[in-house]
Amino acid sequence: MDLLNRVFMLHMDKFMVVFIDDILIYSKGKEEHAKNLMIMLQALTDHQLHAKLSKCQFWLEEVTFSGHVVSMEGIKEICRK
Repeated sequence: MDLLNRVFMLHMDKFMVVFIDDILIYSKGKEEHAKNLMIMLQALTDHQLHAKLSKCQFWLEEVTFSGHVVSMEGIKEICRK
């Protein structure tokens, strides 16, 4: 986790969030998202890190991340009983 935080320090909370070994990229539009995705992939390459393709999901409009649902409408906490 510390390694990813150091690798992505300049981009954290601007267009990405890192939680343990999960990386979430968020953007306002498709063009911006493609640019942010390329920045993230280049940073991984520059630091000789690899993403496991089977765990990757691209171009989703809604994701569940760290107990929250993230979408264009905002962030909602998942209700737990």
